Amino acid sequence: MYDFNQKPDLNITPLVDIMLVLLAILMVTAPVIEFEEPINLPKGSKSRQVQDFQKINILVSKERIVIINKKKYDISNFADSFLLFSNGKDKNTPVYIRADKTLLYDDIIFVLKSIKEAGFFKVSLVTDS
Repeated sequence: MYDFNQKPDLNITPLVDIMLVLLAILMVTAPVIEFEEPINLPKGSKSRQVQDFQKINILVSKERIVIINKKKYDISNFADSFLLFSNGKDKNTPVYIRADKTLLYDDIIFVLKSIKEAGFFKVSLVTDS
């Protein structure tokens, strides 16, 4: 029979073990969880462009003729011609290079290197998509 005067022994060891396991799981997963705030962005106007910025278009033909904004130069004289062309221009102006795919890799790298040496760092090679 049960004695009501006897105090029961509480064994809290399994409870502590479970809490420690849950704490360890929380400590491992907490740094991985990223909070992301949902934001509704406004729609932009697709009909007109807000700012029309200057850009430099360079075209290299398969005959190794470089065309800078509709002026033609031979590729051997390109470095000097581009330095003269770029005097007084903003060095943050984007430069777009279009080259024929049959050209040698060295020719395109020469044009790219000449533009970088002139101080332009926003240079892109344009390809067909």
